[in-house]
Order: sequence, then structure tokens, then C-alpha cells
Amino acid sequence: MVHDGAGGGGAGNGNPEPGLKANAIGFLDALVIGLNSTSPAYSLAAVLGPIVALVGVYAPGVMLASFVPMLLIAAAFYYLNKVDQDCGTTFSWVTRAMGPWAGWFGGWAIAMTGVLVIGSLADVAVRFGLLTVGLDSWADNEAIRQGLAVAVILVMTLICVIGTELSAHLQDVLILAQVFFLLVFAVVAIYRVYSDTSTLDSIEPSIEWLNPFGAGGAALTAGLLLGVFIYWGWESAVNLTEEVENSATAPGKAGIWSTVILLVTYLSVGFAVVAYAGTAFLAENAVEEEAVFAVLAHEVMGGWDWVVLAAVCTSALASTQTTIIPASRTALSMARRHALPHHLAHIHPRFRTPSVSTWWVAAIAIGWYLVVNQISENALLDSLTALSLLIAFYYALTGLACAIYYRRHLLESPRNFLLIGAGPVIGAGLLIWLLVESVNDMSNPENSASGVSWFGLGPPLVIGIGIAVVGVLVMCYWRLHDGRFWRERRGVADPDLVHGRKN
Repeated sequence: MVHDGAGGGGAGNGNPEPGLKANAIGFLDALVIGLNSTSPAYSLAAVLGPIVALVGVYAPGVMLASFVPMLLIAAAFYYLNKVDQDCGTTFSWVTRAMGPWAGWFGGWAIAMTGVLVIGSLADVAVRFGLLTVGLDSWADNEAIRQGLAVAVILVMTLICVIGTELSAHLQDVLILAQVFFLLVFAVVAIYRVYSDTSTLDSIEPSIEWLNPFGAGGAALTAGLLLGVFIYWGWESAVNLTEEVENSATAPGKAGIWSTVILLVTYLSVGFAVVAYAGTAFLAENAVEEEAVFAVLAHEVMGGWDWVVLAAVCTSALASTQTTIIPASRTALSMARRHALPHHLAHIHPRFRTPSVSTWWVAAIAIGWYLVVNQISENALLDSLTALSLLIAFYYALTGLACAIYYRRHLLESPRNFLLIGAGPVIGAGLLIWLLVESVNDMSNPENSASGVSWFGLGPPLVIGIGIAVVGVLVMCYWRLHDGRFWRERRGVADPDLVHGRKN
């Protein structure tokens, strides 16, 4: 295990504070957290309609194609975690492979994804929770919904601070509930298709739906821009590396298995929804995003529609909590290496969690959620669309860092070349391509949720550029204020230690 003493809360720097609680959770707990971080039910509800509007019945094929870059980047996370079990993940690894400037910006991207999405996830959890229990009027009341969303964020943050074990136990319950509800929904939908009792224009499923090129190349490109990001979040399992048993291998394996399980889940539910509802209904309701599941729940389940509503609620609730994990632990890792203010590196002496950085992430996320909601609900959706830029950036950066870090060992065997070199680089290349396509798409204001222009560009692109500019300013300020991170010569572990004798 290569840690430089940094992973233990800064012991290598003479910091007397305790480190994160080692061996707090096991592989299965990490796997569950990785799954819940993606918010499967919510992610499906949000993107399935728009993908169908683009590619029709070939939506499952697009979700299959979207899986490819995620699996390749997950492999990069696995191999980089083997040599550096640091909760900062991309920040730490990119710093080692590509230098402090790239590493700092990678960490900034991870932290800001949490800020952008936590409030929205809590909002969805509250909305669907109220719909589940029949309080539709409360769900439509912005003041009530936003107040409850803030309360949800605070409660989930408190659970994260109290302990990783408690967080994991709650996640176990939420994933079981979510998977059960989704499975019931999919089974009932498929049964009604084959029994010819569908209330919509059902279509009998076909293996041809798995062809991602069925609707043509242009449609595939646009669909991938949506599909690739329904897998985002699985790396939360790796952010817990310092707290997971067998930290050199278990977190990385949990990340890889998370993407595989997500693929099976998305394809199963995708087939069921497209078969039951048909393409016309889904395309017509694409702008409804997650609300389309509320409509489908009643169509498929009748009086048992609360089952699907509860699935989306538990999905968003679980992801609200787990999304705090990568942002807070990345901030912790950056702070203990003097890349951010040192107080963010404080670890609670009793709970052994990054309490200060966790509360800071929650506070900024709440502020962002409330301020953006005052602009408009569409502005909140635009801020979520801007996530795609940050996600593609730090995933691609990690893939490149893996190949660069192991560059002297790529030609030692075909396995090395494919899994540690070519695979991560191809995954990074695909994500860079999607990033460029996203920028081009977002430059047109008509493609935004609000349809308005900010400085002649779409609001999501302006938000993405704004976050990048603020990041550069913060980085330059901190470089001048405390340049130790940029001056520090960090020892880089030899990949042979884990890739040769210990592999």
C-alpha cells in the first residue's frame, strides 16, 4: 500500500489529527454506495424519454454503448487505486502522473459536481416522496418542497459525519428498496406487454434494440451525450478507499462491478419501459424528465403506482447522501496536501470522518440550490446539464493519468497494454469527444432547458465556463497564498510494487 502518510489524515506531515477510520466497511458496502451514487431510478427517469426521442426503440443500444467508456475509465480507477489508496482519487492520481496544476483542477471538478447536483437530488427525493404518500399539493408548493429539500440535505450530511458505517447501513436499505421497486415495475410492465393488457401503444421487445447504430450515427452521438452520464457516480466507492477493507483492490473492484450491475439494471428497465409505453409516448413526454415515471407508474401499476414513485424517491435520497462523499473527501485530500485551506482537512476525533469539509460541501450545495431556484426551475436544470462538462473532464483526465503513470510498463504484456494503456486512453478519448460535442451543443441557447441566451450562449455552457474560471482564480490565489502543494516533490510509487510481484 502506497500512501505517503497523507491518507492517514496527514500523519506524514506531523499532523496530530486522527485519520479516516480504516476498515470501516467491506466490499459489498462499497459496491452498494457506488450503485446508489448513480441514482439508478432517477437517472433512468430523467434520460430515458429524451434518448427515446432521439433514437426510438434503440434506446437500450445507446445505453449499452454508453457503458463502454465507463467500464474503461473504471479500469483506470482500479489500477490507479492499487498504487495510491487516497480518498482524493483523481486529484491525487493526476497530481502524481501529470503535475499539481492538472491534479488541482481535477479535484476542483469533482468537488463542484457535488455542489451542482446535491440540491436537485434532494428536491427530487422530496417531490417523489410526497407523491408517494399522496401529498401532491405539497409537492407542487415550491416553499414546502425547497424547505424539505434543505432538511434532507442537512440530515444526510449529519449521517455522513456520524460515521461511514451508518452511511453504509442506510445505503444497504435504500438500494434493496430501490432495486425491489424497479424489478416489480419491470416485471409487471413486461407481463402486461405479452398479455396484451398495456394501456399504451406497446411494442414486443426485440434483440435488435441493442444495436446502438440502428438510428444512425448522428442520433447515436446525441444519445451518447445523455446516456454516458447515467453511469456517473460509481467512483464514490473508490473515494472511500481509506475506509474500506482490502483498500488496494476492493474499492476499485466495487467501482467496476457497479458499472456492470448498472448496465444490467438500465437495460432491463429500458426494455420494459420502451416495450410498454412505445416510442411515441416517451418522445412526447421527453421534456417531463423524471416526471415521466410518475405518469408511467400509474399506467403500469394502477393503484400500486406508489411502488415506482418510492423507487425514484429512494434513489434520489440515497444519491443525495452518497454524492456528498466524493466531494467532501476530495476536499479533505486537497486540504491535507495544502492545496486548499487546512481546516478542511479536519477529521472528527470521535467519528473519524471529514466533518468540516462535509459540512462545507453541504452548505455550498444548499446555497447553490436556493439561489438557482430563485432564477427559475429551468436554471436548476441547466446547472445539472453543465455537470456533463465536469464529469467528462475529470473522467478523461483519470484515464490519461493511468496510461501516463504506467507508461514504462505498457509494453511488458498484452494485458498491460490493453487494460492499463489502450483501454483508459480510448475511454478518455471517447469522453473528450463527448465533451467537445457537449460544448458545441450547449453553445446554442435553444438547446438549453430554459431556451434563453446568457452572453450569447446556452446557460449550461456559461455555468460550466463560470465554474472553470472560478476554479482557475481560486487555484491561482491559493498558489500565491500557500504554494507548498506546488513546490512539494512527491515520491511516486513504482507500479511494479503492485503490478508485478503483488498483482
